[in-house]
Amino acid sequence: MDQNELKKQAAAEALIHVKNGMVLGLGSGSTAAEFVKLLGEKIKAGELGGIVGIPTSEATAKLAEEVGVELSTLNKHDKIDLAVDGADEVDGDLNLIKGLGKALLREKVTEIHAEKFVVVVDQTKVVEKLGTKGPLPVEIVKFAHESTIRWLNSIKGCRAEHWLEDDGTPAETDNGNFLAKLWFEGGIEDAEELAGMLEKRAGVVEHGLFLNMASAVIVAEEDGIKVLD
Repeated sequence: MDQNELKKQAAAEALIHVKNGMVLGLGSGSTAAEFVKLLGEKIKAGELGGIVGIPTSEATAKLAEEVGVELSTLNKHDKIDLAVDGADEVDGDLNLIKGLGKALLREKVTEIHAEKFVVVVDQTKVVEKLGTKGPLPVEIVKFAHESTIRWLNSIKGCRAEHWLEDDGTPAETDNGNFLAKLWFEGGIEDAEELAGMLEKRAGVVEHGLFLNMASAVIVAEEDGIKVLD
């Protein structure tokens, strides 16, 4: 079974949590996209109704409109019944690294409003320690961005780089900000401490550590679905 099929299975399992009339936070990335597609199919088939989606990126908004999901904004809703999103890494305490799809700020703003936040991943995303498989994305302002990246490089155990596209141009978020990638050899030793440091630094808009936020993580494995909660 390939990774794409596992993503579809995780997305299908998350759909079980969706009820008529819900306000849904719609995540970004490949696994979340599978969820949005399946949601659209259920709505078109008349199996779900009264659903309103709040997208976490322009790409998700475009996909949701294409498959027939009605969209709204947080400005019109005080709370979200359920948010469904993917993750780049998940540890045993359900802490996450998210944001390699460049939507970390809108994802976090949306998902802190959710009464229930369900994460959908395939088995390759589960780690013993965050930061062991890939970088931690950090959204930064364009002003003095090189200075901000220098400061990020001063963090113990961290190697920071300006996130560039394949053509060498700076990667940008839907918010018009730059991004940095933070690498940690052997993983992040203290995610809570790191999150606190990043949150206090002027020039850092948001980081991809989603700590103590997930209600459950649906993991699609070769031999079936595992739910961590």
